[in-house]
Amino acid sequence: MKKPRPFWKTKTLAEMTPAEWESLCDGCGRCCLHKLRDEDTDEISYTNVACRLLDGTDCRCTSYQTRQEIIPDCINLTPAALAGIDWLPASCAYRRVAEGKNLAWWHPLISGDPETVHQAGMSVRGISVDERKAGPLEHHLINLPLRARRAADSDE
Repeated sequence: MKKPRPFWKTKTLAEMTPAEWESLCDGCGRCCLHKLRDEDTDEISYTNVACRLLDGTDCRCTSYQTRQEIIPDCINLTPAALAGIDWLPASCAYRRVAEGKNLAWWHPLISGDPETVHQAGMSVRGISVDERKAGPLEHHLINLPLRARRAADSDE
C-alpha cells in the first residue's frame, strides 16, 4: 500500500490547519534571535542575542500564547506575513515549504525526534545569550546559517 504524502507536500501554507502550521516549527529558535539591518544596504546581520522569552535549552518560547502581549513587536508568523519576512534562515521549514523544498533530514517531522535539530547543530542551543545580559547587539554578531552536522547514517 502506498504511503500517503505528508501534508507539507500536498497543501499550501495557507491551507494548513493550525496544528499542521505549528508542527512545521522545528524548534531551532533562530527566529527569536535579534537581527540588525543596515540602513544603507538593507543587509541583515544576525546576532546570538535571544529574546528574553526564549528558553535556551529547548529553543522554544516560554510564553508562546501570550508572547505578543509581553513583546509587542514579536512577529506573528502567518502564511500572509511570511511573504514580507526576509530574515528567516534558509533552513526554516516555513521558508523551505514556501519555496517548494522538502524539510531537512533533521526536522522533527522527518526524523520523528525533536532532538535532531539540536543534534544536527541547527538550533541556537548553546549559543544564545539572553537579551537582558547581552549588552550591545553589535558585540554578538554571528554567521548564519549554522551548519548541519550530518549523522553518518542519515539521508537528506
